[in-house]
Amino acid sequence: MITLANRLNTVEEYYFSSKLREVRQLAAEGNPVINMGIGSPDLSPAQDVIDAMIDAMKDENAHQYQSYQGLPELRSGIADFYHNNYGVALNPMTEILPLMGSKEGIMHISLAFLNEGDHVLIPNPGYPTYTSVTNLVGAVPVYYDLKETSNWEPDFDALEQLDLSKVKIMWIGYPHMPTGARGSLSLFEKLIAFAKKHSILLVNDNPYSFVLNDNPMSLLQVEGAKEVAMELNSLSKTFNMAGWRVGTVLGSAACIDAVLKVKSNMDSGMFFGIQKGAIAALKSDKSWFDGMNAIYKRRRVLTEQLAEKLNCKVYKEGVGLFVWAKLPEGITSSEAFIDKILHEKYIFITPGTIFGSNGEGYVRFALCVKEEKVQEAIDRF
Repeated sequence: MITLANRLNTVEEYYFSSKLREVRQLAAEGNPVINMGIGSPDLSPAQDVIDAMIDAMKDENAHQYQSYQGLPELRSGIADFYHNNYGVALNPMTEILPLMGSKEGIMHISLAFLNEGDHVLIPNPGYPTYTSVTNLVGAVPVYYDLKETSNWEPDFDALEQLDLSKVKIMWIGYPHMPTGARGSLSLFEKLIAFAKKHSILLVNDNPYSFVLNDNPMSLLQVEGAKEVAMELNSLSKTFNMAGWRVGTVLGSAACIDAVLKVKSNMDSGMFFGIQKGAIAALKSDKSWFDGMNAIYKRRRVLTEQLAEKLNCKVYKEGVGLFVWAKLPEGITSSEAFIDKILHEKYIFITPGTIFGSNGEGYVRFALCVKEEKVQEAIDRF
């Protein structure tokens, strides 16, 4: 076999990629598996979003290569969305870059700003992709603690004790995944001040701010944020378009230009029809969010009941697409706990350990399962 690249020694297969094979095998064997592990919305996009994509197929430009920067009306739609919902002003020509899902933005930003040996501040617990991408580009992950005792927010005194001389990027994500911690504007102000003090690029990963959250926020609301900060956002959870792969990165013209240099060498533009659907989605009014959240609220109530059936203590302050819960007293292994439930009750939930060492002792339930299925899961106990 041809020798593999050394960088593959720094990463493992994504947890859900391997674990879901096991889950699918159990289902293929006829077991009634209920998957509450992965945050893939089961709800549909609005009908006008689907219609916009279908209608776009008839356009004479639909099947050609598209601009690396996306359609001008998509960038304008993102700018309007940020102005209307966050009060943030953005130049659609220079400060917005549509992405094929925000996940690719993590790689693009890392390639644009990190050299081999640079350090990256990564939340623990946090999204595993921050670590894997950091390793793939030859940079060094440096973890900072998030703990329930501090409401899953950074300890700035502890951050100041770290050697920050080589730190180039700091990843944050509020509302936080996996815990659902909301964050606050005052926290964002502290983070921007910290980033300015140490010349760090601060990147907020923000796909959950409209799910069960009555106060959506953007890091870019902080005055002067664009000097040191970028933000990723996504239509996946907000508009039930996870499989469409539509996201965006926002920031100063200089930062966006740097990311574009990477992106323009990685793809040949987003499909025209998907962009047209995204434009329609971004025009959604408050009734869309209210209707979606009414469903998620009912699911959350039932999911909390399931967690309590398992003697887990729910983090009640959480928002977003997940329920985060602490294991029962005396249980020390999240992975052993979820495996027992998977193989005895055929219910799959996520162990907190995949998000970092501070996730040990916790589990995560996704709200992407219909109410009757959540009730069925409760009834199995």
